[in-house]
Amino acid sequence: MKAIIMAGGKGTRLMPLTKNTPKSLIKINGKPFLWYLMTNLKSAGITEVFIIFRDKKEKFVKFLRENKFSANLVCQSDPLGTAHALNLLKNKMGISPFLVLAGDQLFSIQDICSVIDLKHNFCVSSFHVNDSRKYGLLVSKKDRLLKIVEKPQTKIAGDVNASLYKFSDKLFNYLSEIKISKRNEYELTDAISLMSKKENIRVYNLKDFWIDLGSKEDIPKIEKILK
Repeated sequence: MKAIIMAGGKGTRLMPLTKNTPKSLIKINGKPFLWYLMTNLKSAGITEVFIIFRDKKEKFVKFLRENKFSANLVCQSDPLGTAHALNLLKNKMGISPFLVLAGDQLFSIQDICSVIDLKHNFCVSSFHVNDSRKYGLLVSKKDRLLKIVEKPQTKIAGDVNASLYKFSDKLFNYLSEIKISKRNEYELTDAISLMSKKENIRVYNLKDFWIDLGSKEDIPKIEKILK
């Protein structure tokens, strides 16, 4: 199975660490964060990886060479959002299901394998949090996604979007239908919301852990988990 890692985020909340280093390459216990994700994908049986980046290509080339990883680097020169980034690979995915992951999130090998093994061609992973205001809240019924509520205004406990997905090539049909968002970006979550009206999207609750490299304050906690 193929996997796409979206690693084009600016990492504003991680400044100044991200001034000269891509967010996904910030060191955690001496290793780039992306090292942990690539290692787990390889252990889960992923055979081909595409990394979508925005700039600092030489940093990713060096990372792959030094750690003996194989991946296809794809530059998103225009910062037009996650849906726009994925559309760059429209002709590379073929007809088989593939994974999409955020480059600043980490999942266990077991959870990645479970998503791969699901019979459903469309899957969104979730993780339960006590306060969903920073995330996309997933509304579902009997594990079927109904909609995504982005960053609720009030404090609500619930299952949020953990940014580990499985799609078929039908995803690209929905990516082409969405309009630009208020942030002047084409958003993957908008395509998923549109898709949920027509497709059976399975919500998979992560069983092990979900690590989100969101801010500098997260780093000590992540280092403790990954010791």
